[in-house]
Amino acid sequence: MTPATPKRIVRIGAVFLAGLAAGSPLRAAEESPPPPTLSFRNDILPILSRNGCVSGSCHAKAEGQNGFKLTVFSYDPAADYREIVHNARGRRVFPAAPAQSLLILKATNRVDHEGGEAIKQGSVAEQTLLDWIAQGMPWEIPGEPSLARIDVSPPESSFAKGETRALKVVANYTDGSTRDVTHLSEYRSADEAFAEVDKDGRVTVGGVPGEGVVTVRYIDQVGIARLTLPPETKQPDAAYAKLAEANEIDRYAHERYKTLGILPSDLCDDAEFVRRVTLDVVGRLPEPERVRAFLADSAPDKRARWIDELLSGKNAAAYADYWATKWGDLLRPNTQRVGVKPVYLFDDWIRRRFRENTPWDAFVRELLTAQGSSHQYGPIALWRDKREPADMAEYVSRIFLGVRLDCAKCHHHPSEKWTQDDYYSLAAFFGAMKRKGQGISAPISGEPEFWWFEPGVTGTVKHPVTQVAMTPRPPGGPEFPEIDPARDPREALVEWMTAPENPLFAKAAVNRVWGELFGRGIVDPVDDFRDSNPAANEPLLDWLAGQFVAEGYDLKKLLRTILNSRTYQRSSLPNETNLADLRNFSRAYRRRLPAEVLLDAVGDVTRRPETFQGLPAGARAVQQWNHKMSSPFLDAFGRPNSSADCPCERDRSGSVVQALHLMNSKQLQAKLADAAGWAADLAKSPDSDEGIVDDIYLTALSRPPAAEEKTVALAYFKTEGATRQTAIEDIVWALVNSAEFVFNH
Repeated sequence: MTPATPKRIVRIGAVFLAGLAAGSPLRAAEESPPPPTLSFRNDILPILSRNGCVSGSCHAKAEGQNGFKLTVFSYDPAADYREIVHNARGRRVFPAAPAQSLLILKATNRVDHEGGEAIKQGSVAEQTLLDWIAQGMPWEIPGEPSLARIDVSPPESSFAKGETRALKVVANYTDGSTRDVTHLSEYRSADEAFAEVDKDGRVTVGGVPGEGVVTVRYIDQVGIARLTLPPETKQPDAAYAKLAEANEIDRYAHERYKTLGILPSDLCDDAEFVRRVTLDVVGRLPEPERVRAFLADSAPDKRARWIDELLSGKNAAAYADYWATKWGDLLRPNTQRVGVKPVYLFDDWIRRRFRENTPWDAFVRELLTAQGSSHQYGPIALWRDKREPADMAEYVSRIFLGVRLDCAKCHHHPSEKWTQDDYYSLAAFFGAMKRKGQGISAPISGEPEFWWFEPGVTGTVKHPVTQVAMTPRPPGGPEFPEIDPARDPREALVEWMTAPENPLFAKAAVNRVWGELFGRGIVDPVDDFRDSNPAANEPLLDWLAGQFVAEGYDLKKLLRTILNSRTYQRSSLPNETNLADLRNFSRAYRRRLPAEVLLDAVGDVTRRPETFQGLPAGARAVQQWNHKMSSPFLDAFGRPNSSADCPCERDRSGSVVQALHLMNSKQLQAKLADAAGWAADLAKSPDSDEGIVDDIYLTALSRPPAAEEKTVALAYFKTEGATRQTAIEDIVWALVNSAEFVFNH
């Protein structure tokens, strides 16, 4: 509800006239021209925001500050207006003597203020507040335009070391007018070690070459300025001209390197490639016999043929198990919340869709429009878990659009344009869902729960501040047609999401896949698309997304394109120019193997696979269908917390616990010493000690040992008191505990 504007009190000389409406032309002849009429929304809110009054550490705290409470980032301007103008019997403003208003006295610290001098005495901000109070504290000016966007200039700029430049911020309004709001905006550097920005928008870069972003906020609009500090010594154009390109990925990557003045690393060798790509596609070590044949192959297309084979039908099950594990982290609910059978059916549905290489748009459409029984149809497990429309909206936005709307549930996003309207308008797409039957029960649901769309059900999702029933609309305010009440609004949402022109859906998908293959996304974190977190290479992301759409949202074709690029096949060894590059993919970034893949790899090199309760003998760790199956190894190496709600993001960093687990694991030693294990078989074989060492290295690391490594390994066989089997056990143990085994590089 629009707050009422109080009557205006006008001062003429020493006389105060009350009862005149705001905007009255009456003034004394000798009075100087009055200031322009000000509005709370367009003139006062920016001052409160700029000076920190509406931050969570000041008057926007949950309990407010000394009885004065504003909303975080002014997500409810009307409430803030009432608090300032009407609440506490209007004691905070005094139109008869604006300078005596408590709002002025406290903000300027003339009266003791815990926040100190938030607004400087004699400043433009103080005078604006004084003028607004003198004008009768208008809520708005009749017919005034709304803020549409802000433009930050320059949007991109290249700096010299230690250089300082000023940004300019222009507000654009719905009537086409503009206003310079540089002095009213808030500025934040994403990396203060790279660049600092003061409160007036002056940016100073440091001395380390790289890239940075300054986020600019004005009321509820956000803009960015991208900063680049190239190396002082640039590479000659000829160095880039001779770089080979396998596809468009390489072309876009090389253009970026040229801007940054870096050169990419050389291609990885064949052994590094075959191990890396096999782990990345099917989540297992390549077989040693196949590695030997691949390394001996001299054909120029052998890498492309290896990729094709990994993505072929004969590897469909291994591919599905591996990628279902990745997506299971994001999709699969906790069995103790949803029940065993629904989670099992959901996992089985995910694996079948990946085995069939279901197009991504079809996968998402089936999942988000699901109806039926939780005991018969897998996708219902997701609806059973995300039971409230708001929960589903937040989840869908993050997983399938790459946008974190979480903050907008309670207030404006602090560093993005998302508002509560965006959050609850998206939730409205799910407000017509009905359910019947046994609800959430742990751990085993004895009876099914049924979910379906109920035609004609509207207005179930309401804005928490205005209590207005929300109309389904995607985030970002696009034009969206009215939905027929007889039609499932989820279908309309999916049509918008999967449309070729959608700015987020395809990008979010390709960015997640890229993040799995490179260890970080082009946008990173992979589910945090926003203007203030720009892509490392926007043209590359745009091209990949366009290609993904053009090829029918085919995930295997997307993988094939990325894997065949020289960018993917770069060595992890840096050169002098790209040593500090951690975000532009000029070299491969080493990645610790996922917990399940590492446990399976240990099983492969010992020939004693892990056993899991509820799975058949010989099942691999990537075939687990929930996170509840007991395994200290998986827990140590970053398997998601089984009690956490999905999506579950894994911690990929190493730890002392992991190192100690591998070094001291009784289970590992038991597998190595098992009479039916690989070490025992090798010890009994007629192969020479040298041949056995070659086999161990090819199996564990997908490469033959270097001369020095072979010498050290053969010495184990001659150690006093060693047997052939104990020597083999020691060699395998040493390799399993090496960084080269634990990491994909």
